[in-house]
Amino acid sequence: MSARMSFLFAAAWFCLVAASCAEDTHIAKEPAMNILVTSTAFAEGQPVPDKYTCTGQNISPPVQWHNAPPGVKSFVLICDDPDAPVGTWVHWVLYNLPPATMSLAENLAPSPELPDGSKQGVNDFGQPGYGGPCPPPGKAHRYFFKIYALNAVLNLKAGATKKELLKAMDGHVVAQGQLIGTYQR
Repeated sequence: MSARMSFLFAAAWFCLVAASCAEDTHIAKEPAMNILVTSTAFAEGQPVPDKYTCTGQNISPPVQWHNAPPGVKSFVLICDDPDAPVGTWVHWVLYNLPPATMSLAENLAPSPELPDGSKQGVNDFGQPGYGGPCPPPGKAHRYFFKIYALNAVLNLKAGATKKELLKAMDGHVVAQGQLIGTYQR
């Protein structure tokens, strides 16, 4: 390879790496994905059982998480589908979960406020609580069950949207993790 070709190759490689790093600068500011999120209903990358979808009972699946750092004041759960035809579709918004909470039982009531003081926001179906996967027929969609550990209890009324929740969480996330399930009709 000539010196000029080597130089061009190196320059192109450098530009590609620099562009890639520039795109990820916002990610570097986010806490590491160090919370392990699991479910007894489905494994990472596996299908969400019909029971937890609009074609089944449409109840929330059990979710557990581990490895939260000390000093957490509350947890947040957001479940969404980035593969929806209209853009990311929000399936569940749950916040101000007490710091001792490390799991959610199956079939959590769709109440705006829960007995432990946590609150549920409105999903994109226009309801509080969980709304299961319900994609149009075709390719499989991914469902991200994201857990965030916060250094604060949020001053949000029940029924907040994901957008309102993300704004309130800004600067308070100390750790996070996710579990991805799939579903196809």
